[in-house]
Formats: sequence, structure tokens, C-alpha cells
Amino acid sequence: MTATIQPPTAKLPPSQHEFAEVIHRLEAGGAMLPDTPENLMQIIGIYKAYAVPMDFYWRDLLYIAERVFLDPFPFFKYFIPKEYLELHNHYAGDDADLRIWQKGEATAHPELLEFMEKGETFKMPKLLHHWFHDRINMEFAEECMRSMLWHRGMYAPYNKFDSYLDSEEYKANADKAIKAYFKGNPLMLGMYKLFPDMFLEQCRQMSYYSNLGLFWEVMAPVFFEMSDRYDAGDFKTVPDAMNFLVNGIFAVAGRPIYHHVYIRGECYEIIPKSKGFTWLYEAALPYVEAVFYRTSPFRGTKSYNAQARQVPDDQKDFHYGILYADVFPVGTAGIPPTLLMQDMLHFLPQYLVDYYHQHCRGEEDMLIQLGITFQRSMYCVTSAVIQALRTALLYPLDDPNPKHLQANREFFEAQLNRFTRPEYGIRDAARLRDIQQQDYR
Repeated sequence: MTATIQPPTAKLPPSQHEFAEVIHRLEAGGAMLPDTPENLMQIIGIYKAYAVPMDFYWRDLLYIAERVFLDPFPFFKYFIPKEYLELHNHYAGDDADLRIWQKGEATAHPELLEFMEKGETFKMPKLLHHWFHDRINMEFAEECMRSMLWHRGMYAPYNKFDSYLDSEEYKANADKAIKAYFKGNPLMLGMYKLFPDMFLEQCRQMSYYSNLGLFWEVMAPVFFEMSDRYDAGDFKTVPDAMNFLVNGIFAVAGRPIYHHVYIRGECYEIIPKSKGFTWLYEAALPYVEAVFYRTSPFRGTKSYNAQARQVPDDQKDFHYGILYADVFPVGTAGIPPTLLMQDMLHFLPQYLVDYYHQHCRGEEDMLIQLGITFQRSMYCVTSAVIQALRTALLYPLDDPNPKHLQANREFFEAQLNRFTRPEYGIRDAARLRDIQQQDYR
């Protein structure tokens, strides 16, 4: 699908929603983020900065899911072997499964390899880089994975991944892999016999490592491509960028989501490709829901005591993701973006660095500015997801039938209602109102 979203030809009365201006923009094929050259420059620049550490994230997530697996002492799980650095991305390079994005390399990005070699300091053994925390922060990726695991059951029945994790078939597949992994280790096999559910839950977590790794394997070349096209002058507006994301969502929607484990040269298919789990329903939508919207309160900012009632009773009412976050270096809401912000800082394009120098209150303020830019960019990604869902479930924006346009409007209004709920002390409208202002910095 490569068509650009078209604005409606039929007319409806003005929306009475609190965010009517945003509703009308969505109906016209736009995004929640206003269409300004400054916004376009910010989101594309941050996509580039995000893509480089993401190229590490997805490779390490797959390495942990496929090779480290249930190692009880995974001290070196962040030390990606050469095999995974050279692993070809299925959606980049000349041998890509689907050659949608024309630029980019299949192996690890050169900027990533250079940073892994030198870090912020200088060339030294990997272990010293790790101890000095002069490295890509995989802890952020793992926190995203844990949020997806904790907020299980999203988008059922379309998302069949979660229900499969509780099936007898999954348990049987996991049992074979667990016994093979600990073959010759009577202590761990004895522990497995005593506490089978504990090992099975760890295996489910490994399946989510694979899920998120396969999701980000697609997104990394998408963001690299968007940066290259912006540099070439192909993107002129924020809707241009959003439409590119929408088209990409549909192009790779059927990409298989699976979990294979490699033990002593043999592949164990814990979640086979033949199950038919797909990138859109089993990875992308749950990721957006769990990470952009829900996540969980940053430790120390909310009490998890049930009597204190500082967090919602139902997980579906959690609103602590990046779309709602107060962007401070300590990460005061949702998954703390602090570690990701630090990772992205190393790979900012020069035009974004110059922009921050113009608007920052000093070098120390750059992380906050970067985090706010990231928040803007995720509102653009969320807009693409909303437009993609509308395309899949409802009607074209230029549908001549007013009833169909009204159905679209109700869908958009329902999506934006998620940003207007003030319960549990959440700031009204999350950051949707803030990003409408260019001086939100």
C-alpha cells in the first residue's frame, strides 16, 4: 500500500470534542502533531538518533532469546557476538525479504559499531566499557519488553500470541527446550522438576524478548530510511512522514513473529513460524499499547500499595507511557526514557544538535530537549497507528458517505478520549495539549 491518505470531500459539522482541532486535522489526513517545518525536522532527526541504538536493541534481544535463553547467570548477555552484529536485517540490504526501503545496510550500522568500539571515552576492552556504563543501555529495551509481558492480553482476539503462551502446545515446546538447555545439569533439571512454572514463566519472558526484537528489526531500517529521505528532500510535511509510517505498517503487517532457541547446534521452535503470528497484531499494536500508553509508574513516584489507591485497579487504565511522561532525566513517568535519551544523544544529526544549542539552557538541558522531541515523534508514530487502524477497520477519509465519515470521527474521538482522563492524578490531556505549542521545550 503506497497511497497517501486523502482528506475528505464530504463535510460534517464541526466536532464538539475538547480536541476538535486535532480531530479535524486527523480527518484531513494529518497527525496529532501540528504540521510545521520545525516539528518535521525534530521528529526525523530523533528517528535517526533512535534507529542506531535500536539496531543494537533488536540484535541483542534476539541473541538473548535465542542463545542466552535460561542462563541463570547471564553476566554477558549485553555482549553481542560477531554473529549477531553481522546478522542480516530481513528488511534492509540487497538480500532483504521485502525490499521496500532502498537504503541502509543489512548488518550492524557503522555508527553503532564505531560507538561500541570507542564509546564516549576511548577504545578499551568491552568489559571496561560495560563497567563504566559507557555503552548502549539495553536496560531500556528490557523494560519495554517487561511492560509488554506485564500488560498481556491486549488486542485479543486479534492478538493470539498471549493465549498461545498459556496453551499446552507452548508448554510442550518449552519443556523440550528447557530440558535440552539443561541437559547434563542435574541441579537445574532438579530445580525444573520442583518449580516448573517458574521456568515456564522465564521461557515466556524469552518469547517476549524475541517478539520485541522482531518488531524493532523492522522499525530500525524504517527510521534510517526516513532520515535518508528527509536529507534528500523527499519529506516536506509531517503528514509525509506519517504516511510513510502508515504505508510501512501495511507493507510488513504479515511479517512472522516467532521464538526459536538454538541449543548445541539444534533449533527448538518454541513458537513456530507456522503458528501464523504477525508483526501488526502480535507485536506492533501490543507494543504501542504497552509502551506508549500504559507501562507503569516509575519506581518511587507512586505507591503500589492497594490501600493507597495511587495506581489504577485495572491495568487497562494505566496511563504512564511516553505520551503522558514528564520528560526529566530521572524519568518521572512510565518507562523512564532517561537511558534511551542518553543512547540517542550519541547519534543526533548535526541539524538537531544545532537546534538544541539554540534553545537549550545549557549542555545539561539537552537530554530534556531530546526527550521532549522524542515525545513529539512518538505522537507522530501513534498518529500513524491510529490512521492505520482506521484504514483497516473503518472507511477512507474521502468517503462520500456522511455516515461513514461520522463513524471515522467517532473513532478518532474515542482515540483522543484516552488523553483527557484526569483520574489518579494524571495531568489532564497527557502531553497532547503541550505538543500543540512550538515552545513546549
